[in-house]
Amino acid sequence: MRTLTLVLMLAAVLSFFFSRVQEGFRNTFARRPGLIWATPLVLTAIFSGVALLAGAWNGALCLAVLVYTVAPVACAAWQGVGPVTRPSALDFATILLLWLPLEFNVGGALVPPPVRGYLHSVAYGIAILLGLILFSGFRSFPGLKFNPPRRRADWWLPFAAFAVSTPVLMVVGIALGFIPWPHLPDRSASAMSAAAGVIFAGTALPEEILFRSLIQNLLMLRFGSGWRMLLVASFIFGCAHLDNGPQPLPNWRYMILATIAGMAYGWVFQRARTVFSSAALHMLVDWTKHFFF
Repeated sequence: MRTLTLVLMLAAVLSFFFSRVQEGFRNTFARRPGLIWATPLVLTAIFSGVALLAGAWNGALCLAVLVYTVAPVACAAWQGVGPVTRPSALDFATILLLWLPLEFNVGGALVPPPVRGYLHSVAYGIAILLGLILFSGFRSFPGLKFNPPRRRADWWLPFAAFAVSTPVLMVVGIALGFIPWPHLPDRSASAMSAAAGVIFAGTALPEEILFRSLIQNLLMLRFGSGWRMLLVASFIFGCAHLDNGPQPLPNWRYMILATIAGMAYGWVFQRARTVFSSAALHMLVDWTKHFFF
């Protein structure tokens, strides 16, 4: 049941790869903007149903999820339906309201430990869905690049950037003591292949939607598309890893490596026509670190 739930949430996120889905939301909200207020109710109902099936339902938890989903919707609704070409301060506030509660595991104490990781993944999926609805359907920003690959470069750019960035990440990571010297993997080929899909769907794609399609894209729409905003977006991505192990927190080693990796991801995102490309590079880097270091 848990696997099926996560697969269905992934399918809902991937449905936005189809332009007709995004256009359907845009047309619906253009005709009836007030329907955006149904979104937090639907998403909270989904989370409540999943929590109930997991034996973790309680009123305080569901109220917290309702508040979490209402807050970014309120920021978007206050400004009105799109399309939008220049983000406002409230648009950046919307992103923070989607991201920071999950980053700091707000409400985690309301969830029983045995299902905490599972429900956090469900909440992550809800956050990504809400972000896509708000920024591609309601406010409707350009440059999200949430679409399938559209040209050959979208396929080879991740591998080219991987070949250039991996030696840099390896040298810096070893020098900082963040990773050991490389070694041959001790897992089977089938396990390594399966892990690539899990890393892509569970980590790379959601993080690229947040940090590239939303944060980097909106920064560049507001302040320009030069290297400075690429550096700022990459630094934000790096800081998001300060609370990650395995080293003591704040993990400044991880922050430095993630900032460098973020530069590579952001560079690919700028040049590709799909977020799929930067997500593929992200997956390759994480997969290599997991199995070879």
